[in-house]
Amino acid sequence: MSLIQKPPPKHQTKHNKKRLSQEQLMLLESSFNLEKKLQPERKIQLARDLGLQPRQVAIWYQNKRARWKTQTLECDYKAICSRLDRVLAEKKSLEKEVEKLKGELAKAHEMLRSNILPFSSFSPPSEEEMSSTLHGEVNCCEEKLGVQVEELYACLMGSGRQLGELK
Repeated sequence: MSLIQKPPPKHQTKHNKKRLSQEQLMLLESSFNLEKKLQPERKIQLARDLGLQPRQVAIWYQNKRARWKTQTLECDYKAICSRLDRVLAEKKSLEKEVEKLKGELAKAHEMLRSNILPFSSFSPPSEEEMSSTLHGEVNCCEEKLGVQVEELYACLMGSGRQLGELK
C-alpha cells in the first residue's frame, strides 16, 4: 500500500488560478470602460497584448459585466429610494397643507353660519364645492356673497387690510 497520493488533475487544484498583474488589470479595465461587450477580434488582440489565453479574457469580461450590472442596479435602487423618500415627504407636507386649508374653510363657513356675516339664505357647501374652493375655482357661494367673502378671507389670513385695499 502506497502512502504517497497522486496529485489531483490540474483542473481540480484549489490554487490553480493565475492572478492578473496590475498592468493587465489596468488594460482590461480601460478596455471595458470603452466597450462593455467584447468582440472576437478585440478578445484575440487583448489576449495577445496581455499574454493570456482568449478564454481568460472572455471570462474576465463576463465576470466584470456581471459585477458592473450589479453595481449599476444597486445605484439605481438607491436613487429610486431617495426619490421615493423625497416624494413621500412632499406628499405628507401637501396633505398637512390640505388639512389646514380644509380647517380654514370650515372655520369660514362656520362664521357664515353663526351670522358673523349676515346672509339669510346661506347653506353649507357640499364636499365638491369645498374641494373646488380649495383649488381656487369660483363657486356659486362666492358670487352671492361678493365683498363679504373678500372681507372674511382678509380676516382669516390676518392681513388686516381694509376692503378698499383688497382690489
